[in-house]
Order: sequence, then structure tokens, then C-alpha cells
Amino acid sequence: MKSFPKPLNAKEEQFYIERTIMGDREAREILIERNLRLVAHIVKKYNLGDRETDDLISVGTIGLIKAIDSFQPEKGIRLATYASRCIDNELLMRLRSGKKKAREIYLQDPIGSDKEGNEITLLDVIEYEDEDVVEAFTYSENVKMLYQMLNECLTKREREVLIWRYGLYGENEVTQREIAKYLGISRSYVSRIEKKAIAKLRDQFPATS
Repeated sequence: MKSFPKPLNAKEEQFYIERTIMGDREAREILIERNLRLVAHIVKKYNLGDRETDDLISVGTIGLIKAIDSFQPEKGIRLATYASRCIDNELLMRLRSGKKKAREIYLQDPIGSDKEGNEITLLDVIEYEDEDVVEAFTYSENVKMLYQMLNECLTKREREVLIWRYGLYGENEVTQREIAKYLGISRSYVSRIEKKAIAKLRDQFPATS
């Protein structure tokens, strides 16, 4: 994959966002250009043999442009956080409309299982090489919101399952089988609880438009 310009730092990003909102077309172009690396990293999640990477980057860039044109900083969300969802949405819409794909693609769709029998999803196998980009649109913003939504949206059991499963609040990560044994329920039931809880959290995050 070809290289892209480095992302803007927080101060630069704020400056160009303000200029873009004021109608500065050059600032808008800079925001697009300096966020192309984000598009490339998201495209890496969709490793489809029937589509060229350049085609997916072009589609993802459309989502990036929509994000920049509709971004509202007063909502308290980082541009990269908002843009990542717009890019994902654009890619998913294109993939769903493709003739070669008979089913919709979601990051939570199971694609197999590990040695312990736990389902593996697309989200589980995503790998990023540039940790700065990941932290820019994930860790710094979404984690804070996640912990807030855990208490506001989930039942006690759903909250417990996610805390144990993903090692939240400093807990050790455990498998679905271990959770099932502790709660005295089946592993498949734990999986359903986990999926339902994740779906609830996803629905509560600010939606893209």
C-alpha cells in the first residue's frame, strides 16, 4: 500500500477545521489529504479478493470527504473518530451493493472460531501498524464513552460479561467458556449476551449522517 501524508497534530487539526468551517477550500483539501492514512488503515480491514485496494481507498475517501463536510466540532467528538465511522459506512454500503457479495458485511460477523471455541469476528483480526493513528481515533475518545455507556445502557449481566471478556476496569481477559462456567450457563448463551451488549453499545455511539 502506498504511503500517505502524516496526520495533523491536534493543534493543526483544530486550525484547519476552523478554516474549513469558514469556507476555506484549501484548508478542506489539507484535511482530506492529511487524513488519507486513516482511510488506508480502515480499508485494510476489508481484505476482499474481488476488489482492488485502490478502489476501496477511493470509496473510503468519499466517506472521509462526507465526514469533513458534515463535521460538527461542537458535539465534542474528534474528527478522526467521526470520520472513521463515515468511512466504514461508505465501504459497507458499497460492499453491500456489490453483485459478488450475497450477504451484508458487519465487523461483528463471525468468520470462524479459535482453539477454545470462541467465535472470531472481523473486528478481532484487525491489525494496525501505526499505533498513533489508532490512538487518535479510538483510545482517546471511544474508551471514555465506552465506560460511560457500560453503566447507562447495559444490564448487570451484560456489563459483567463484557468486563470479564475484554478485561475492562483492569480485570484479566477470560474466554467465553470460562465466563459460562462461572455463571453456570452455556458458552453459546454467553456469546449471545456479548453480541447483544456490543450491539447496544454500538447503537449508543453518535451515528454518522
